[in-house]
Amino acid sequence: MFSIQKRQENGFDKILLNDDDGNCTVEIVPAFGAMLHAFKVSDTTGTLNIIDSYNDKSVFDNNAEPAGFKGLKLSPFPCRIQNASYHFNGKEYRFQKRLSNDAAIHGLLYREAFTVTKETVTGNEASLHLLCRYPATDPGYPFTYDCLVTYTLQRGNALTVTTSVTNTGNAPMPVADGWHPYFTFEKPVNGLELQFASEQMLEFVNLIPSGKTLSNPAFISGALIGSTELDNSFVLDFTASQPLCILRDPDSKWQLELYPEKSYPYLQVYIPPHRKSIAIENLSAPPDSFNNGMGLITLPPGKETSFSVKYVVQKKQ
Repeated sequence: MFSIQKRQENGFDKILLNDDDGNCTVEIVPAFGAMLHAFKVSDTTGTLNIIDSYNDKSVFDNNAEPAGFKGLKLSPFPCRIQNASYHFNGKEYRFQKRLSNDAAIHGLLYREAFTVTKETVTGNEASLHLLCRYPATDPGYPFTYDCLVTYTLQRGNALTVTTSVTNTGNAPMPVADGWHPYFTFEKPVNGLELQFASEQMLEFVNLIPSGKTLSNPAFISGALIGSTELDNSFVLDFTASQPLCILRDPDSKWQLELYPEKSYPYLQVYIPPHRKSIAIENLSAPPDSFNNGMGLITLPPGKETSFSVKYVVQKKQ
């Protein structure tokens, strides 16, 4: 049996998608970047929340950016735009909203309020539709568009997150998409195993792709993370069998599986200095896509494009 609940807690107005029979709950905070706040699974050993998020609203208000943009929607671009500027259709644009080293970071919607447009509960799933209408407020992105995020919880601890972007203006616009979830098994990531279907890593210069691709098969068969440091973009191999990424705790046997659609061909993996969680980001385009054109979509007026990934949490012996 599935249900949807609303709860106010620690300053957040949360919406909960519940699989009551499967003991699984997803918490979403629409008012703050369509935030994925929790993904809880339970069995006879207890309850595990695999999402590293903000303890309360004041922490988000004061530290959303330095704490890592945790669980937030990255739109109309993920990662960074070098020098906060780019050229599109023969014109230069410069973002007013910029952060580290004068770069534009993680888009324009991660602090914006999304409104609930639809809630659906059936015998097989619970879903929530969240909409943000971007009104072209930043001079670096003078294009109006709708961003619709749909969370769908299904049986088997399966959560699908789909983003649809619609150009509501009268001119083509550049667009890329991503998410910034941080995953945790309530222990340092050093003791976790990581596996993903890629042997190709983008070469970075100051976190910006150089245009070259490097061979990096370290996690193709799965490996203990150990002391490895990661802040890299990998090109996923869609000829491999799904799931294309697995994060596993060998002690508890819980594992997270990622099933991205081809709309997300890149996987950005980042381990913060505290090493209590790991960001595994499905991206339609890598950093600086507005300049390098990698994965960049030019969306005509009135047209829509969509991006989707499914997360499954289960125990594997």
